[in-house]
Amino acid sequence: MKVALFATCLIDMFNSNVGKDTVELLENLGCEVSFPESQVCCGQPSYNSGYVKESKEAMKKMIKAFEDAEYVVCPSGSCAYMFHEYPHLFTGDPVWEPKAKSLADKTYELTQFIVDVLKVEDVGAKLEAKATFHTSCHMTRLLGVKEAPMKLLKNVKGLQYTELPGKHNCCGFGGTFSVKMSSISEQMVDEKVQNVEETDSEILIGADCGCLMNIGGRIDRKGKPIRVMHIAEVLNSRE
Repeated sequence: MKVALFATCLIDMFNSNVGKDTVELLENLGCEVSFPESQVCCGQPSYNSGYVKESKEAMKKMIKAFEDAEYVVCPSGSCAYMFHEYPHLFTGDPVWEPKAKSLADKTYELTQFIVDVLKVEDVGAKLEAKATFHTSCHMTRLLGVKEAPMKLLKNVKGLQYTELPGKHNCCGFGGTFSVKMSSISEQMVDEKVQNVEETDSEILIGADCGCLMNIGGRIDRKGKPIRVMHIAEVLNSRE
């Protein structure tokens, strides 16, 4: 099965290991992974800030970059959802609407692809640790991916999982929200860190690098002994 990796900006610039683990994980599951080098930002930051017209230029570049892909897999529920938003933004455009719909139809978040397309729930991962999982807003509420991460994590050997209190609450990142409304965002992420502490977990797992960067940054500033891991790193672990 041929898969094109949509790496996302945060992974490309700050979390390259997540990209590497994603590729290794997919290859171990029998996929042939390619990386379209013409991919850029999906346009979400500017779109969420109200710059719809300007965002469409980046969106068109992404549509072209993945036009020939059989499947597009993204280790970020938020960015994967953005591709699913494209058809609405190009509604009525005779050229770009069908292209946008084609891209949306073949785009999957990483755990969604593994469970729903590859039909795999045990990837052979092993990680001896106590952990909890942060459910990101876009991935669960908009993309609708809720069960896939849990199905995969429950089969990670050695992982002692505890559900996160207030798991449906936003971590306060929200892209540009954390910059524009920093004081509110700080209170939200402090609550999230407190909830993580209540689980007595050694590791906080998530599927969106934006959320993990926000929560992880706050954990670090508070000096808490909690490790932050993307789910791709966990699923590719053999510790």
